[in-house]
Amino acid sequence: QVQLVESGGGLVQAGDSLRLSCAASGLTFSTYGVAWFRQAPGKEREFVAYVSWGRGGKLDADSVKGRFTISRDNAKNTVYLQMNSLKPEDTAVYYCAARNVAGSTSSPQTYNFWGQGTQVTVSS
Repeated sequence: QVQLVESGGGLVQAGDSLRLSCAASGLTFSTYGVAWFRQAPGKEREFVAYVSWGRGGKLDADSVKGRFTISRDNAKNTVYLQMNSLKPEDTAVYYCAARNVAGSTSSPQTYNFWGQGTQVTVSS
């Protein structure tokens, strides 16, 4: 059974940092690309960042460039999202998702597996 479990969310103030973790089990993690998405109340799920399975190539949404960094540790079956200089507009539930198929990196429909999400709230 495949599981993705996010952790590390919380309530912080604007300008603070958080590191989210996504721990995977039940799959050959090193062969999956992994992304972070987020969803704020009343809004569609939004792509945040992606790290590929091979060379670890990365892609970030424009809204988080220079502030968020995605990384992966295949030995620990874990992907991280380091979030710095947080803003109130970053408030959302953050989800990690994994895929072993090709397709648009920023499209949720191309991901096979999803975690349950972790809440990030940034106060002003």
